[in-house]
Amino acid sequence: MNSVCVIGLGYVGLPLALSFAMKGYKVFGVDSNEKLIEELKKGVTHHLESYNGKTIQEILKEQLENGNFVPMVDYEEALENVDDVIVTVPIPVYGGRPYFDYLISCAKEISKNLRKNQLILLRSTVVPGTTRNIFLPILEESGLKCGEDFYLAYASERIAEGKAFEEFENMPTALAGFCENSAKRAVDLIKVICKEEIIVASSFEVVETAKVIENLQRDINIAMVNEFERFTKAMNLDIFEVIKVANTHKRVNLLYPGPGVGGFCIPNAFYYLDAKAQELGVELKLSKTARMFNEGIPNYISDLVMKTIEKHKCPKKVAVLGIAMKDYSSDDRLSPAIEIIKILQARGVEVKAFDPAVKTEYDFKVSSLQEALKDTQLVLILAKQHGIEFEKIFEYIPPSQAIIIDTRNVFSYNDAKEKGFVLEKI
Repeated sequence: MNSVCVIGLGYVGLPLALSFAMKGYKVFGVDSNEKLIEELKKGVTHHLESYNGKTIQEILKEQLENGNFVPMVDYEEALENVDDVIVTVPIPVYGGRPYFDYLISCAKEISKNLRKNQLILLRSTVVPGTTRNIFLPILEESGLKCGEDFYLAYASERIAEGKAFEEFENMPTALAGFCENSAKRAVDLIKVICKEEIIVASSFEVVETAKVIENLQRDINIAMVNEFERFTKAMNLDIFEVIKVANTHKRVNLLYPGPGVGGFCIPNAFYYLDAKAQELGVELKLSKTARMFNEGIPNYISDLVMKTIEKHKCPKKVAVLGIAMKDYSSDDRLSPAIEIIKILQARGVEVKAFDPAVKTEYDFKVSSLQEALKDTQLVLILAKQHGIEFEKIFEYIPPSQAIIIDTRNVFSYNDAKEKGFVLEKI
């Protein structure tokens, strides 16, 4: 039986590991989080993924039962059984600086257990230059030489949460190898799960940079449309309608505005590129402006809430619906909704938030829509979720009293006119 080790079992690593397991591979999944490993062994995950009509929870249980997926914390046991190792360990950003300790720790563990002829495939999003200048030297502390004794490649991760299985299969994959044999080994491994084109670039740095730029262009696009929103609001126009019309142009593809940019990928992209840019003496003016603009959106939304409370003389109580970092997600990492709530609380607003997909516990989080809306007049919509029935708002708040601030275009102005509630859009 073919085998592979996947290190890092988060939003990327777990569906990646299960993708190989479904292809008949024996997959050793490694993560340093012992609680996560214990949950996975029991078939528990809170990810919102599915494939061919099966939820990720069903897939996980199947692959545990048939022995194709083995979660563990032990690098030694995992690496002694495989020829291929895939790393999806994150590089978080703290205070605007990328934090490499998790990746370095992972590289050291691999180095201690590295065997001849193994392929190490890094799939984390990184600062350009990381694979060659940080990851590779630690692997060679093993005493083995890259390109002769073992192989190293970098392949960017391009999936969107909620579409992981589909996009591992159907999204073109970009990769680069330390040498020709490294690239060939990586192509052969990725072909197991990827049906689309595999693009082999000339260097690690090309693929690393391309990946960061892919994320960064979305950050810039989001900043642009949120700025357009401020203009259209002053014009008493619906930004969602304006963008819908603009997007009928075949060369225009504007994103939609929202309450901010969250998750692990897009908010960190600028800081990955800027870390290298500072080293090179290059200033990223446009990218920095977009990032600073997006970081200010939660304050803008909070100001809108406070102005709405003052305008309508309503109590300083807000029901927040959706706290994930984007629609139909369980990921609340760097979620702008969380920041908005904290700002509102600091301004003396009582907040009750409902999001059935997010499992993190917060002091403001409640377990039902009814509980969130109780004794509340003002509703702030920050994310759509399948478990939030927005039409039921009016079962708990009479339309004549309801004030809704809608950042996700759940309701139209026609809805507000027909039902008789007050609608504010961003």
